[in-house]
Amino acid sequence: MTAKDRPSEGPPPAPKSPRGALRENIQTLAIALVLALLIRTFIAEPRFIPSESMLPTLEVGDRLVIEKVSYRFRPPRRGEIVVFTPPPLLQQQGYESDQAFIKRVVAIEGDRLRVRNGRVFLDGRPLDESAYIAEPPAYPLGPVVVPPESLFVMGDNRNNSRDSHIWGFLPADHALGRAVFRFWPPSRIGPIRVRLGS
Repeated sequence: MTAKDRPSEGPPPAPKSPRGALRENIQTLAIALVLALLIRTFIAEPRFIPSESMLPTLEVGDRLVIEKVSYRFRPPRRGEIVVFTPPPLLQQQGYESDQAFIKRVVAIEGDRLRVRNGRVFLDGRPLDESAYIAEPPAYPLGPVVVPPESLFVMGDNRNNSRDSHIWGFLPADHALGRAVFRFWPPSRIGPIRVRLGS
């Protein structure tokens, strides 16, 4: 085929007017913002660790990805680190209803939990928590049975955590999502493993 036989590609497209280019950029930005909002609301969101209540697992300043899809299909499981809104008792003490807390799920509905002599017992069996807690709990508790649709959550820094041993059971529907990945600092990047010793 000679150049003469090739179909004409037509004239080059006319350059966009400044107004047209601006409108296209605004549309692209709006779509990106809507997608980001949908992802943050329904799929995942970043979170910042502001306190020492989860030491040594999570340090102050760690930044995490919180996955929000799983709990739409199943309740939280033992060992998972959950982000949740404060239960009624904490709200009565002045915490905002949209404030976020982060703790480890130690017991779920129907579990019998007790803290004695620095050990957490679940259904009569002591948990080996040496791999993830800062120190053994210095307080006694229970025994208590977790009611339906509730959780018992504790900070890994057992003696420096405002958790279920202070304010009681967490309604399961207050759980917003679970910590799945640490993306900051670079030296600690990696998945958040589910651990609950037995």
